[in-house]
Amino acid sequence: MPDHIAAPSAALPTTGGDQLWYVYAVGRADEAIRAVARETTGLYGEPLHAIEGEGLAALASPVPAADFHEQALKAQLEQLDRLETLARIHDGVVAQAGARTTVLPMRLATVYVDTERVAEMLREGFGQFGPLLDHLTDHQEWGVKVYALAAPEARPSSSVSQPSAGSGAPVSPGRAFLQERRAQRRSRQDAFRAAGAIAARVTETATAFARDRVAHRPQQGGPLATKAGENISNEAYLVPVEHAAAFRDELTALGDATAGVHVEVTGPWAPYSFATPGQAAGAGQDAEHDRGRGQDEGRAHVE
Repeated sequence: MPDHIAAPSAALPTTGGDQLWYVYAVGRADEAIRAVARETTGLYGEPLHAIEGEGLAALASPVPAADFHEQALKAQLEQLDRLETLARIHDGVVAQAGARTTVLPMRLATVYVDTERVAEMLREGFGQFGPLLDHLTDHQEWGVKVYALAAPEARPSSSVSQPSAGSGAPVSPGRAFLQERRAQRRSRQDAFRAAGAIAARVTETATAFARDRVAHRPQQGGPLATKAGENISNEAYLVPVEHAAAFRDELTALGDATAGVHVEVTGPWAPYSFATPGQAAGAGQDAEHDRGRGQDEGRAHVE
């Protein structure tokens, strides 16, 4: 099979039938993206194809219609293990493509009925995809989170009483516990004030390096909240490649200099946060974000 086609051809099935076409990313139709298609496999180990139109190319692979028609796809997205596998393979293709050329990651589970519909999507989206690719060229996405670190939980003393410092008078376990809890609350308030101040400095410093910024909702609980503290700031930045090292080092140093605060800088990532038309100049936008990669896990639509 060829790795790319300019329009539906006899070498590739074009009708829905027993298979559909899963699209991972869109880039310029050039040798770099064709090389990715030649060297990479997608879901089910199927080879990728660069389906071309209007000077653009969509990286896509065939998938069974039985697994990816609309109702079956919704069921897959509700099964955590299947969802994790889908997201891992999807992101792997995007990462390999992004290492070779500039691409726009597509949303998780973007499926079309045939290659003709994929080519039509490129024609319809040309006016948006082209400027976005220009905007992202020679830039990387970096994620920056600020955490207020949590104090250890207070535990009642097992002793009956403790002498108070300096007075010699005993302090009951209950009173000692309350004193410790009050100290913890003060410590937590101090940590949040410090983290808020650092978050403001992080935004100011990062913005000086970055071309664009997207603010995501802080991650509270669940598998995405990986630190011991509370995430108070969760942002993505589009940074020129030549400034990436300085961006990372300066932001990390801000957190290292302040007790009770952790600044987590991750990347570079594929530009999920900046790949959606209308979001390229996205300061202040609010969206769910998974490790810098804004995949919409709720999408289950066949076009």
